[in-house]
Amino acid sequence: MDGGGMDQPALAAFLRSRRGGLRPEDVGLAAGPRRLVPGLRREEVAALAGMSTDYYVRMEQARSPQPSEQMLSALARAIRLSSDERDYLYRLAGHNVPQRTPQDTHVAPALLRVYDRLEETPALILSSLGETLAQNRLGAALLGDHLRFTGLARSSVYRWFTDSAEREIYPVADRDRQSQAQASSLRVALGAAGPRSRAGTLVRELQKVSTEFTGIWALQKVATRFEDHKTLIHPELGPIELDCQVLFTEDQGQALLILTAAPRSEAAEKLALLAVLGQQTFAPPARSSTAPVD
Repeated sequence: MDGGGMDQPALAAFLRSRRGGLRPEDVGLAAGPRRLVPGLRREEVAALAGMSTDYYVRMEQARSPQPSEQMLSALARAIRLSSDERDYLYRLAGHNVPQRTPQDTHVAPALLRVYDRLEETPALILSSLGETLAQNRLGAALLGDHLRFTGLARSSVYRWFTDSAEREIYPVADRDRQSQAQASSLRVALGAAGPRSRAGTLVRELQKVSTEFTGIWALQKVATRFEDHKTLIHPELGPIELDCQVLFTEDQGQALLILTAAPRSEAAEKLALLAVLGQQTFAPPARSSTAPVD
């Protein structure tokens, strides 16, 4: 719903100010050769936000059409806005401010600053519903591109109980425990946000399509936990033993997962090979809906 008129001059001034106050290293980019002017280049902001350079230039020149909420969300993340700054951006663009909840998908800038510096190890940022909000190149190479999912399938909890392909990255012996962990983490999210939240929607939809989820849900287990050591199975490189470190935001609504291998181990060699291979040989097709596991 439109939250009022778009203030193009103010929006343009705000974007120029924010862009001018950032350095490439603030957003995970290499500094490169000496720059003639401070701040990021317009094309760099556009690339980070996933929009055309021409459209972004027109925004800074106060002559663009009204940006969508999705575009504003991507832009707020790209230029590392705080929650207050994100809300201000929405108002300037003539949109209602997104409701702040424990399941807000606006990534905390402090978490992004850590994430931006992780280039040599898989890393991703998750919401409390298991939605991947950011994923670096090695994270996508190891786990597949999680950012391609839409709808309920954005949640790893939903995919776990509805898409058998989601389980292939874990050893068979570990899958029952993962099922328990997925349901337990969803109950934590439900408790924080309430039954009318997106967490509540996920629970109701999963109860319709997964008898396994319904059975585990009835056990009333509650836990937010990531194993500190796990084995993941890559489709081409086989099992990879990794340590998992987690950094939470203050409200526990988002988590930065960092997967590392012991120095000089076989797993470290596989990650190095993965950095070269990338996703070029095993990227799965995009999908937005899934078939039940049951």
